[in-house]
Amino acid sequence: MQKYLINPNQKIAKINKDIYGTFSEHLGRCIYEGTFVGEDSPIPNVNGMRKDVVEALKEMGVPVLRWPGGCFADEYHWKDGIGPKENRKKMINTHWGGVVEDNSFGTHEYFELCRQLGCDAYVNGNVGSGTVQEMSEWVEYMTFDGTSPMADLRKANGSEKPWKLKYFGVGNESWGCGGNMMPHYYADEYRRYHVYVRDYDSNNRIYKIGCGPNAFDFEWTDEVMHYAGNKMQGISLHYYTVPGDWGHKGKATVFTDDEYYTTIRKAYKMEELVRRHTEVMNRHDPDKHCDLIVDEWGTWYDVEEGTNPGFLYQQSTMRDALVAGLTLNVFNKHCDRVRMANIAQTVNVLQSVILTDGEDMLLTPTYHVFKMYKDHMENTLLGSYITTDYLDERKETPVLTESASVNADGNIISTISNASLTEAAEIKCQIADFTVSSVTAEIITGDVRNHNTFDNKAVVKTAEFTDFTLTSDGFVANVPPCSVVKFIIK
Repeated sequence: MQKYLINPNQKIAKINKDIYGTFSEHLGRCIYEGTFVGEDSPIPNVNGMRKDVVEALKEMGVPVLRWPGGCFADEYHWKDGIGPKENRKKMINTHWGGVVEDNSFGTHEYFELCRQLGCDAYVNGNVGSGTVQEMSEWVEYMTFDGTSPMADLRKANGSEKPWKLKYFGVGNESWGCGGNMMPHYYADEYRRYHVYVRDYDSNNRIYKIGCGPNAFDFEWTDEVMHYAGNKMQGISLHYYTVPGDWGHKGKATVFTDDEYYTTIRKAYKMEELVRRHTEVMNRHDPDKHCDLIVDEWGTWYDVEEGTNPGFLYQQSTMRDALVAGLTLNVFNKHCDRVRMANIAQTVNVLQSVILTDGEDMLLTPTYHVFKMYKDHMENTLLGSYITTDYLDERKETPVLTESASVNADGNIISTISNASLTEAAEIKCQIADFTVSSVTAEIITGDVRNHNTFDNKAVVKTAEFTDFTLTSDGFVANVPPCSVVKFIIK
């Protein structure tokens, strides 16, 4: 029996709701066909946004949406995406599929989508191929409530009032597709660009995010934090879980048990990445004024057969649900430094939460995990610990991961993932100085290759979980293999 200890007396930090954010890039069918179909589409929409997708994302509780990229951000020139749609410039999306981008989804459409979702805005600016003036004018266009060239242009395009812009990223992957820069060079560029990301409204203080490292590049974090860390509120981290290598990543739905365990081991590297980058940040910023922003994460497989290789369309199985569950537990446990995370991506791309096919739509296993975990949002992380077996001889990847939080009503939310394919986990939970009156639970489980299709959308879904008994200070539960479970303890 595994022991699971929760200490309500040890209140660590707030779990920021934006840890549960998503990311939408001009990539494949993420925006076009995914969330945006245009006002004249036969697919039911409100101002061009798909009603079914918007309602599903609202139900999931998406708190923040990152846009327009990704690699696309550093070739995106925002003035091409404003004004009458018939007059907008067309361009070739050189990063993703070589298709024509008609810019029918631009700044106004993005903020309309955020309005419908009720989520915060996270806009990524162009450092790689843009200018300081271009970035400065975009911020003015979005946020200035007064008389100025850019504010007047926004009004002429139909938005009398500015929008609320919570987050702004100064460049994306500047070490790669965003300019192939060296860390000290990017740090200097950040210092220059960020000056012109101005706060035009005292009620809209823009949270500025610098481009951080690719996965295990601790030198990048060290140099950027040294030269520019005191000028940014957040620094980004990108990490993708790739079961194979970049030439052959592996299939989304056809994989061996060994490939599954490799995926889980690689996904759990997120814990090491967050911990070690935090250690680097702590040397430069011991008081934690600068947050870690994991604004691209998720699984990355070979595209589905017969689809454009530049569209990055992949299915999502129970394997992805386990990746989502353990990763969100990691972010929760490090919420004293991780303020925001954005899964890649929202619809039809990589580890998406929704897939669409014309008028049809389905919810992926990852969607159900996010919806399950949303009860952690804005809660206080509690000290907790679980004994567990490991998936590797070096004991680096636990079979069980967990996190626990308490909400404003004093109820405890506990989420547990069991990554074993064969062994259930008998867990005895004890909660210090807490008398349990009731426990309810829900579960996502099934064969690891199970996935939802347009012919059967309910193969993987959330169900009530009842295989537990209450004790005076907790419960004893039998958590099935390949499962993610949430307990609400009162």
